[in-house]
Amino acid sequence: MTDAEPKTGERIAKVIARAGVASRREAERLIEQGRVTVDGKVQKSPALNVTSANDIRVDGEALKKPEAIRLWRYHKPPGLMTSHKDPQGRATIFDNLPPTMPRVISVGRLDLNSEGLLLLTNDGGLARHMELPATGWTRRYRARVHGRVDKDKLATLAAGITVSGIRYGPVQATLDEQHGANAWLTVTLKEGKNREVRRICEHFGWEVNRLIRVAYGPFQLGGISRSVVEEVPGKVLREQVGQKLWDSLDADRRG
Repeated sequence: MTDAEPKTGERIAKVIARAGVASRREAERLIEQGRVTVDGKVQKSPALNVTSANDIRVDGEALKKPEAIRLWRYHKPPGLMTSHKDPQGRATIFDNLPPTMPRVISVGRLDLNSEGLLLLTNDGGLARHMELPATGWTRRYRARVHGRVDKDKLATLAAGITVSGIRYGPVQATLDEQHGANAWLTVTLKEGKNREVRRICEHFGWEVNRLIRVAYGPFQLGGISRSVVEEVPGKVLREQVGQKLWDSLDADRRG
């Protein structure tokens, strides 16, 4: 199949994402890196439609037929990267998952030294929906900072803030307790930009020395121990996603 042929089937990145290998955007990067083959030939452009008749492989491994949509809660410990491979050879969360887990992708990320709730799914479409700010799902963190926290500065975050040229949307932040030179904050936001909590706190002169995500949308970290992963019951997942969207995602996954 070539780009000149009729546009039948579906975009290759969408098919790869539906198989749970990666999100659609990550699948496009895999293609551009030359890690995807179609019928034995390396495919370096995502501008290709494929069908079930094509033999699609990622890193030499054939795509599996999509399973039912699933979601897991995982308590990420600090010191692990949220990526399938790290150029510097650092350990990743995927190295830390039980061997019985299917291939999954993360819903958003937590940086190397952050910990707490990380959602994992086998469906790229679900991950994309949950990550979009328009979905309206908040991320809630507990942050321990070094410094004397000014409540008035925290209050200004409700209107959003620009730090080093980057605009962050409204953030709800409260001071929970101040013990000497350290304080605990609860921070709630919707965008979840890269290192958002750390950069905002550092802007005020408060160094974050511990950052724990305790909730993502309706899903809570709860009492899950570090490095433990627990599946969200299918019924609960459908209720939280909404039946209309669930039906759309399910139909899309099954092709």
